[in-house]
Parts: sequence; structure tokens; C-alpha cells
Amino acid sequence: MKTTLVFAMILAMATITSTANVGNGSTKTKEVTIGLNIGNKAPEINEKGLSGNEIKLSSLQGKIVLIDFWAAWCVPCRRENPNVVATYEKFKNSNFKNGKGFTVYSVSLDKEKSAWEAAIKADNLMWENHVSDLQGWNSKYAAVYGVRGIPASFLIDGDGIIVGKNLRGPALEQAIAALLK
Repeated sequence: MKTTLVFAMILAMATITSTANVGNGSTKTKEVTIGLNIGNKAPEINEKGLSGNEIKLSSLQGKIVLIDFWAAWCVPCRRENPNVVATYEKFKNSNFKNGKGFTVYSVSLDKEKSAWEAAIKADNLMWENHVSDLQGWNSKYAAVYGVRGIPASFLIDGDGIIVGKNLRGPALEQAIAALLK
């Protein structure tokens, strides 16, 4: 756990420098800090999905993504799932100012794969991006993201920049609607 905490602190202080062509032949350099605050680039997650394949958060770049930390045993998470499903259904094919489409990247803090799979099915969580290391509260990415209670969520734009945190109920839909073209 100590190494994960050190890793999280280093990651939170990291800075990425990107170069973009401005269109007039010149380039513009932009520094983006990897961190957990609004305006930071969300830390990468690369974890195993239900079938054992790794799913990278960055593979969803170009979409608006809700990173959703939850668990099958978490009653508040399960109560929030219908709202997340309805929001997914409403916006999954939408065009945004900085992204095309909306999806959810679910990070489970379960320890039992069977309970995790059953909850996905029971709650109709139809998106493809379900990951877990099945370590419960010792989850590597829960530590990286500073998750101390669930449900916990981070809304990121098409560039992976955090634009909202811990949005639930109508606040989630409002935040996503504000990103529409």
C-alpha cells in the first residue's frame, strides 16, 4: 500500500508537455498536469476486464467518459446505477464540444468476480468498460485516484481532462449536457 501511495503522489505531480500545430505553421506548447483536480489530465488506468483482457482508460480518448468507482456490495452505488444507465442511454451517441459519444469506465472494488458480474447484469450496466483487480479497498487505482468512499466518479472530456467529480443524480446529466455542442 505504501508503494501505491508513493506512486499516486508522483503521478499527481507529473506534467505532460504536448505540442500542437496551430494552423499557421507555428506550434503551441501546452503543459498539462496529471492529477485529480478539475483541469488536470486523469491518471491512466490499465486494468483487466471481465474476460481477462486489459482495458486502458486512454483507449476511450475522444469520448466523454465517466470513471465510476463502485462495487456490487455498495448499496449507494447500486441505487445510483439506474441514473448512470439512464445518462449513458441519453448521451452515448451525442456530439460534444470536445468529444464524440459518452461512455462509462467502471472500476469495481469487488473481491468476488461472480458478485461483480451478477451486479453488472442485474443493474443492466451495458457499456463494455468494466475493470477490476478484485482487491477491494486495496485496489491499485482506487489508491491512485484517492478513492476513500464509493460511489466516486470523475468526468473527463475527449482529451482526458477532468471536468467534473462525484456527480450524482441530476448533477451528472446536467454536467454532461453542458458539454454538448
